[in-house]
This record gives sequence, C-alpha cells and structure tokens, in this order.
Amino acid sequence: MNWLKKKGIAPSLKSYFIDALSFMALGLFGSLIIGLIIKTLGEQIEIFFSINMGFFIEMGTLSMSLMGPAIGVAIAYGLKAPPLVLFAAAVTGAAGAALGGPAGAYIAALISTEIGKMVSQSTRVDIIITPFVTIAAGYGVAAFIGPYMAEFMTMFGSWIGWATEQQPVVMGMLVAALMGLALTAPISSLAIALMLDLNGVAAGAATIGCSAQMVGFAVASYRENKFGGLIAQGIGTSMLQVPNILRNPLILIPPTLAGMLLAPIGTTIWAMENNAAGAGMGTSGLVGQIMTFQTMGFTMDVLIKMAVLHFIGPAVITLLLSSYMRKIGLIKNGQMLIHTGGK
Repeated sequence: MNWLKKKGIAPSLKSYFIDALSFMALGLFGSLIIGLIIKTLGEQIEIFFSINMGFFIEMGTLSMSLMGPAIGVAIAYGLKAPPLVLFAAAVTGAAGAALGGPAGAYIAALISTEIGKMVSQSTRVDIIITPFVTIAAGYGVAAFIGPYMAEFMTMFGSWIGWATEQQPVVMGMLVAALMGLALTAPISSLAIALMLDLNGVAAGAATIGCSAQMVGFAVASYRENKFGGLIAQGIGTSMLQVPNILRNPLILIPPTLAGMLLAPIGTTIWAMENNAAGAGMGTSGLVGQIMTFQTMGFTMDVLIKMAVLHFIGPAVITLLLSSYMRKIGLIKNGQMLIHTGGK
C-alpha cells in the first residue's frame, strides 16, 4: 500500500466513481457538449437568418469528434497523473471512445492512467516506457472490454427508454428522481446519461428531474442566497447545496418531489423528449433546454412546455413545499445558505 501511495494511486469508490466521473463530465463539457452547442447555433442561424455558418458548424463538429481524447485527459488530470501519463491518456480515451463510446473512454482512461502511474519514473527510459505502457493498457482495455461495456450500457439505457414508454407515469417519476439526485450529488449525471445513451421521453423526464433540482434549490434558498445564489444554482449547479444536504437531508424533499410530480406530465400529456447530452444537464448553462430544442424543434409550442416543466413548475412547487417545511420547522432559516450567495 505504501508503494501505491508513493505512486499516487489511492483505490477507492470516491476516486473511481465520483472524482473520475466528475472530471469525465468536464472533458465532455470541453468537447462534445460545447461542440454540440456551437454546431446547433450555427445550424439555426443558417436556417433563420440565411447566413453561411459553415465555419461554426465545422468547428462544432470537430469539437464533438474529440470527445474521447478530452475524456482521457480529463480523467487522467483528475487522478493526478504525471505529465507523460496525462498526455498518453489522450490516446487511450480516443481508443475507448472509438471502440466503446463514452463508457469505453471512461474505463480505458481510468485503467490506463492507474497502470501508467505505476511505471512512471521507474526506469531511465521513462519517456518511452511510460507512454507505451499507458497506451498499450488503455488500448487493450478498449479493444477487449469497451465494446461489451458500451453494448451493455446502451442496452440498459434502451430498457429504461422502453420501460418509460410502457409505464410513463411510474418510470417518469423514477427517472426524474434518480437523475435529479445524481445531478445534485457529487457525481456526474451528464456522464451517466451519455453512457446509458438516454433519449426520447426517458431523457425528457431526466431533464425535468434535473431542472427541478436546480431551479427548485435556487428559488427555495432565495431568502438565504439572494440573486447571486439564484443564478449560481439556477443555471450553474445545485451541487452547491451538498454541504447543506449533509447537515439536513430534508432540504432535498421539495425539489425532488417537484421533479417527480412534473415528470409524468412530460411523459404523457406534454410529451417532452431530449437527447443524452441534455438529459443529465437540467438548466446548467441552459444545455438541457438547448438540447430539447435541438431534439424537438425550435417552436413556440416546445418553448411553452419547456418553460412550464423546466422552470415555472419546479419553482412554484418547490417554493410551496419548502415554505411549508419551514413553517413546521423541518427546514430552518439559514440551512440552505451557500458560500457563493449572500444577504
């Protein structure tokens, strides 16, 4: 164990399933997500204003294609890899993505980074041995595990989609609750949605649940955090509430219930759809809404449904529930104060 510690390797669920997934999400933001936004923006400007946006569309397409290397470098950085391992992880992430999609990129980058750290600075020809071992390990994992992992994750995601279509009320509530909680927890709902390849009404329910967490916490904690906290949580991240949730888990109830109450509307009366890139984002950077438009079309009908299910509904329901919980003493003033907010 001392040798592993000396090499900077600390095997744990936190390192591999919280830290690694969180940094994977940053890699996705820096490649696939921003690329998709840029491409969509270019395409819509071309449609509505008849302006040639080929440069934007090509730039976005290129960004999206570099998802694998971005995931590899992000995970290696998150695991505090030395330089040669970090740079070689770009190759292992690319191999994982090519052979096993986002899930393949995650597992290939994770394993190759840890193996690369084991051999790093162990020989006099470190500049050759370290990247060779890192790439060989990552490519081996990508080739032998990646396709099966991708197939399983995609199949599992399709089961969720199928179940949501068959039981839209129950599954809509379940998907909204679980994805919403994942978004607020220190793990990546974005990475989960992409690895599962969530789409259709299941992705729509996930977006509602995630939006409810962000908008709900932003509104419910307004008296503590004012406008700064409203913006930080509403279009930033509800993860800012994690320290407060650990102190009083009851503050999770209002936004989670809001998502569960609204999701069945989005799976039945007002069928809302999304893609995997938007499913786990909620209102963060308005990516969930941009991807909803990209999936369902840029129409006034979609805008109205989205406004009600992603913003107005979560705000009203969460505010009513949290106000009642404050009134009966289950939530006390100051318990949702975040460090970025202020009075």
